This record gives sequence, structure tokens and C-alpha cells, in this order.
Amino acid sequence: MKFGVVSDIHGNLPALQAVVEDGRAQGVQRWLNLGDIVSGPLWPAETADWLMARGWPTIAGNHERQVLTRPRDKLSATDRHTADRLQPCHRDWLAALPAAMDAAPGLRCVHGTPASDLEYLLETVLPEGLREARDDEVAARLHALPAAAAGAPVTLLLCGHTHLPRDRRLPGGLRVVNPGSVGLPAYDDDHPYPHVVENGTPHARYAVVEDKGGGWCVELRAVAYDWEAAARQAEAHGRGDWADALRSGRVGRYEREVVLS
Repeated sequence: MKFGVVSDIHGNLPALQAVVEDGRAQGVQRWLNLGDIVSGPLWPAETADWLMARGWPTIAGNHERQVLTRPRDKLSATDRHTADRLQPCHRDWLAALPAAMDAAPGLRCVHGTPASDLEYLLETVLPEGLREARDDEVAARLHALPAAAAGAPVTLLLCGHTHLPRDRRLPGGLRVVNPGSVGLPAYDDDHPYPHVVENGTPHARYAVVEDKGGGWCVELRAVAYDWEAAARQAEAHGRGDWADALRSGRVGRYEREVVLS
């Protein structure tokens, strides 16, 4: 089985559609969605409709949880924009999504880490910024990982959340893959310290994974799409920070500058 793996779509429907078209050319047979699906100043309801019609195996990310459980006045500007546009059918769909899933024997899917949808797995945030996590840091974050997935020892862990494509083998043999973000190639955050995450290009990211019978074959892919249209949509909703990131894959304006202006 050849899986296409997407994460962090963030309501960017044109990017998602371009990824799926590319996946067809790669022979993808089944899609897996790792969460943070609709939240953003782009096309949240339209993205939900498109995905609901396809019934992909899907887990929830932190933004699904936040949109569904926090009072409106406690939501970020991004989640508030999304919450205002979701219909009851969208909310019901999101509420039914699990926090993790076993997609195949040995294949476990989470959003952040096995214990948290907010914690970074393969990156560490320090006061001076973001760096790749050390092996011991990753191992400590895997304490809640089940020993087996669908009846077989876990050999491939899929995660998202950081928007950074990664393919990493850990001591002991576990392979951890982050497909990157379909819909948002850069962002800034203040937790636990101010930092930026940047892919450096505006492409939509996803992964193709396949069990070859003796190990997993992984390809991280970057796909061109009409990111200028997505940037204009973000600008139309007052989010110049998203527009900058969508156009360049770099942080230009910061979220706090735009939201508080």
C-alpha cells in the first residue's frame, strides 16, 4: 500500500488539491491526514466539505481541539475566523476525529507527540530560537508511544504540527516522518519562547510512504500551486502575516503585528 500523508492543511484548499493531483501521479492509493485541517484565514468550510466527501483516515490536531472547546473570546484570531465559518456538520465531523490512529501494521499517526497535540517532537524551542531535537529529547517525548500499531511493533511514526518536513531514524530503529505542511510554509509563535518556523519556499508539502516488506520507503515532496491566490485570500481577511508566508515560505510580518494593528 502506498500512502499519501498530509498534515497542517490549515484551510488551504488549492494547495491540498494540488498535492492530491501530484499524489495520483506518484501512485498513491490511500491518504492519511494528520490534523490542523481547517484553521486559517483561507477556505475553512470549503476544505472541510472537500475532505468530508472523501472520508480519508484523519486525526485531529490542536487547532481542531481549540476551535471546538474554547470560548470564542479565548480563541486566537486564526481560530476565531475559522469558528465563525464552520457549520454544525463540520463541527460534528471534527469532533468525531480521534487524537491518534493506527493506519497499518506498524504505522502509528499522531499530530504532535504521542502524548500531546501541542508539543514539538523533532524540534526543540529554546530562548534563542528553534533547533532540531537531540535523540534523547525525542526519546523522552515518545514515552506514550504504544509498543504496537494494528498488531505489529511500531516501526514508522507519522507526525505533523511543526510544518517542517523531516525523515529521521532514531536509535533502536524507529523511523519518524513529518510530511510538512500542505497549507502554511512558515509561521511565528510565542510558545514556549518566541520563534519562527520557515521552509524557505511557498510549496505545498506532503509525504509518500510505502511498506516495501522489509522497511518503509519514504519520499518527501514539494508541490507548486497558485500560492498567490492563497495569499490574496489571506490579505482579504486581514492577515498579511499569512500572505507573506504563503508567498515566500518565510516569516515577513509577525502575527502579533497584524492582529494588533
